Amino acid sequence: MNHTYDTEGTDPVALNAATKAVVTGGTHGMGLAIAAALIDGGAEVIVTGRDGKKIEAAQAELGPRAHVVRSDAASPADIDALAARAELLLGGIDALFVNHGYARLETFDQVTEATYDRHFDINAKGAFFTVQRLAPLVRDGGSIVLTSSIADSGGAPGMIAYAGSKAALWSFTQGFAAELLPRGIRVNAVSPGFIDTPSMGIDATDAFRADFSRVGDEQTPMRRHGSVDEVARAALFLAFDATFSTAVKLPVDGGTGQDIAVA
Repeated sequence: MNHTYDTEGTDPVALNAATKAVVTGGTHGMGLAIAAALIDGGAEVIVTGRDGKKIEAAQAELGPRAHVVRSDAASPADIDALAARAELLLGGIDALFVNHGYARLETFDQVTEATYDRHFDINAKGAFFTVQRLAPLVRDGGSIVLTSSIADSGGAPGMIAYAGSKAALWSFTQGFAAELLPRGIRVNAVSPGFIDTPSMGIDATDAFRADFSRVGDEQTPMRRHGSVDEVARAALFLAFDATFSTAVKLPVDGGTGQDIAVA
């Protein structure tokens, strides 16, 4: 079956001073790097976080073109408030980056109902309703980029609840892409591997993080961690340059999730 789409008026917006964007989970790590890259390109950005000190620090670092606000992705009321604030401050959105996430490494027999719910409330439910509530503000021809993980497929000991929540997010990404196609909105995901962030992306002790970092270098074919800037560049590529790509998952993992033998 042949499909014809009306693309008039839906050309993706170039990153410039007129660009409006929202970055959830943007007060540290990969999200902060995405927000900084957007602002470096001239964009006006709403950035969300939950920790008051990180919110203050991010606002100071990002400057006046950023609106750094407290918002909990696990709270439907906070998501509704975020959508209202985005409409008030930005009017419309050219790019939405759903970057918030939670990870606690536990084997299946260690997972409690509380940690299971936290993974899915933030990584899956929070992402779903963030897109649902903010998609009406995304301009036709705009884009949405979600942050998944190399853990969203396959299996690894100690990551079962986290992996399941990210697998749900990747499935949502593909569904959003299909449903938003008539508006010319592209929906894609970045899939980071081991990335050098202050928390290493996990809820754990400093000693555990140090060991996790060492294992990451051993398992990554490129023998190093990625940087938050490398993830940000991939996310912005999907948002603004990959104009004929939707429902794509772009690995930023140094080959970890690919079929590459580690020498």
